[in-house]
Amino acid sequence: MKIAKFSVLLLILYIFPVAFSQLRVGFYSQSCPNAEIIVQNLVRERFGLDPSITAALTRMHFHDCFVQGCDASLLIDPTTTQPSPEKNAGPNGSVRGYELIDEIKTALEAQCPSKVSCSDIVTLATRDSVFFGGGPSYVVPTGRRDGFVSNSEDAEGILPGPGLPVPDMLTFFGNKGMDVFDAVALLGAHTVGIGSCGNFVDRLTNFQGTGQPDPTMDPGLAGRERKGVLLLDHLLATHPSTSGVVFQYAANNELFKRQFAIAMVKMGSVDVLTGFAGEIRRNCRAFN
Repeated sequence: MKIAKFSVLLLILYIFPVAFSQLRVGFYSQSCPNAEIIVQNLVRERFGLDPSITAALTRMHFHDCFVQGCDASLLIDPTTTQPSPEKNAGPNGSVRGYELIDEIKTALEAQCPSKVSCSDIVTLATRDSVFFGGGPSYVVPTGRRDGFVSNSEDAEGILPGPGLPVPDMLTFFGNKGMDVFDAVALLGAHTVGIGSCGNFVDRLTNFQGTGQPDPTMDPGLAGRERKGVLLLDHLLATHPSTSGVVFQYAANNELFKRQFAIAMVKMGSVDVLTGFAGEIRRNCRAFN
């Protein structure tokens, strides 16, 4: 298993080297040697109580990394001087799991004060939750630092909506150095958790004002909302730019898991702060 995990990481380092120049596996091996074990144990405990934490943390990681980079800016709470941080943005209204990040941070601060960043906590916790949820086991480099900026306007202007056309979605990922294989793999995370009815109810009852379900949708899904009914997921399987990748993953689960791990590590390197940039927050909800 360890050989497989490191093989995935070596492949990522080969094809995506620059973003990892300041991150490394085992960053806390000296400063906080039990950091990853502490994170893993607390995520395991939460997963035992709530398996949907996998979807929650994956969404949190995605929404954090694609706005200002993976810098834990999504975790900042509103204050009188900063009344509208990223957390308040409409697309982030469904993000949850903040209390688990708080719990992990408290445990780490008790053992290693001001050593482990909140952005690394989100990355590690997401990785562990994916594994507990039946996904791949993979190694992530650490060494991220926490950002100083968190504005809801940034999130509103950057995060894509569920109705974004496939070409625009691929451009969105491409702007962060991710290709079609990464994009489809990451969007495959929609197969865990639940979706908000507001994101697809029109497809069930009143598609484009017709008063009827979406005619391109499997009729059996219209009466069973617990299936994959998001329009974007449907378009990924039918658009010529992505359908081939979707069917490759559908036919080969190991390929999907391997590429999902690669995409998650790449996403976790987006515009990271390292070295002396940023800070190590003492409380993930507030700047020092």
